[in-house]
Amino acid sequence: MERYEKKTKKRRRLRIKRIIMVIGLLLTVLVAFGGYIVYNAYDAANQSFTELERGEKSKLREEAVEVSKDPFSVLIMGVEDYSTGGENGRTDSLMVATFNPDTQNVKLLSIPRDSLVEIPGKAERDKINHAYAFGGKEATIESVEGLLNIPIDYYVTVGFSGFKDIIDEIDGVTVDVPFDFYEKSDVDNRRLHFTEGEMTLDGEKALAYARMRKQDPRGDFGRNDRQKQIITAVVDKMLSPSSLTKLDNIAQHIGENVETNMRVSHALAIQKKYPNFNADKIEKVSLNGTDQYYGGIYYFEPDPVQLEELQAELQEHMDHETQY
Repeated sequence: MERYEKKTKKRRRLRIKRIIMVIGLLLTVLVAFGGYIVYNAYDAANQSFTELERGEKSKLREEAVEVSKDPFSVLIMGVEDYSTGGENGRTDSLMVATFNPDTQNVKLLSIPRDSLVEIPGKAERDKINHAYAFGGKEATIESVEGLLNIPIDYYVTVGFSGFKDIIDEIDGVTVDVPFDFYEKSDVDNRRLHFTEGEMTLDGEKALAYARMRKQDPRGDFGRNDRQKQIITAVVDKMLSPSSLTKLDNIAQHIGENVETNMRVSHALAIQKKYPNFNADKIEKVSLNGTDQYYGGIYYFEPDPVQLEELQAELQEHMDHETQY
């Protein structure tokens, strides 16, 4: 009986050792796999980095910002270049996000694409979305700085293909459709239908949803609100646990389709500085104005009084004062 008990204890110890070994092996594999994903994500994200000709700081700043402690801004440019073979496209969407480390929130502004502004190097004012075709991201950034009277510290450009790929990779986004409408697909021109209420959109539908303007009774204002919906939905989805296992693929899409002057180290510093960031931290602000026709061409003319108030609001949020 005593010998039997000793054998039983020995088998139990061996079983425990095996279990510990299996768990250790699994942990080793998981750590190695996690390291592989992080390395690939880091490498892919680095492919996106493209410095601006101006250098690392805006001409409206005395020193470059440190995202770990300073308020800063990001200009997001959705570039439509498929119709030009990837050359000299136009910005189909322009959004400015200002980050404040003290309040831990973000102000998000959509700039109407037809806004009449001064573009560096052009004698006359023109639509702001023409700045990209005229002078690329550099001219667009300067035009936005001139309009809002704030420094643009970082930029992000994303083409339609990259936009769709990223949304498909995170299994779509859910939005609250304000009314029934349809919009043509950028793939084959077929009608994509949207019905009032909650809908989950894949990349193709999300792009159509963000671009539609003609059927919206609020015109660019309605379009801007839908673009903000998409951005906040993407933020929430990418921060969800389900997207963590797709980090490698998401980073690959970013590396192939996105340009930015924000380094991976900046992104990591932002994540550390804003640990609890989510879509609820995003405050949406708007640029008001009137519809105007000059020479038979439509323009959006920003309201000078509201524009001045908006400039002051963004400057305060960035704790920055500047004057042209």
